[in-house]
Amino acid sequence: MHAHPDDETLATGALISEMVARGIRVQLVTATRGERGEIVAGSLTAEPDPETLSEIRENELSAASTILGISDRYWLGTAPARMNGQTDRRYRDSGMSWITPELAGPSPDVTPDALVSASLDEVTNDLAALIDVARPSLVVGYDNAGGYGHPDHVRMHDATVAACRMTNTALAEIVAKPGDDIEWFDLEYREPTVAAALRAHATQVRVEGDEIVHSGGQRQAIPTSVGLRAR
Repeated sequence: MHAHPDDETLATGALISEMVARGIRVQLVTATRGERGEIVAGSLTAEPDPETLSEIRENELSAASTILGISDRYWLGTAPARMNGQTDRRYRDSGMSWITPELAGPSPDVTPDALVSASLDEVTNDLAALIDVARPSLVVGYDNAGGYGHPDHVRMHDATVAACRMTNTALAEIVAKPGDDIEWFDLEYREPTVAAALRAHATQVRVEGDEIVHSGGQRQAIPTSVGLRAR
């Protein structure tokens, strides 16, 4: 369960690649198209409107998913990731603002069609509808901070927990540091696959050697280690 295009690779790309190599079928649902995300300088010839950027990031996600080996991909709000009896809808990126260099918070201009503007019940029911169809043995989602506080990540955490309870489905949360209750995966040998998937997200990150350069200029090592905590 992820909020925006590129989250699947940044947060879980190495884990997805490892699962696929072990013969595990991985399915992905993404909540929004990342319409309000920043754009890497020079990655596009002109500033796109939100609809054009949505299409670009849909294509980037499709390419990255193929590289990672994801078998099925869904958009939240579109059947089968839509509660029964309701017409399809598109959840928009809610935006964010930086509280600290590492912690995000709400945007001051959230739109009515944003993910966080929808009721928690609606988002939960959409996820539960997909779980009923996909029937996963395990759902992987964010922790209660959404990783770094982005409102869409937090909303996906809350809805994922509720949907898994509703459907009696096992849930594991993504964590960034080892701990006593964490199953930790060191997957450095998956770096070439993760790097290739990150390159597919060219409007969001730039890969330089073994580092990622984000749209704001922040650098980090290509992520290959991740933990899971049973919820």
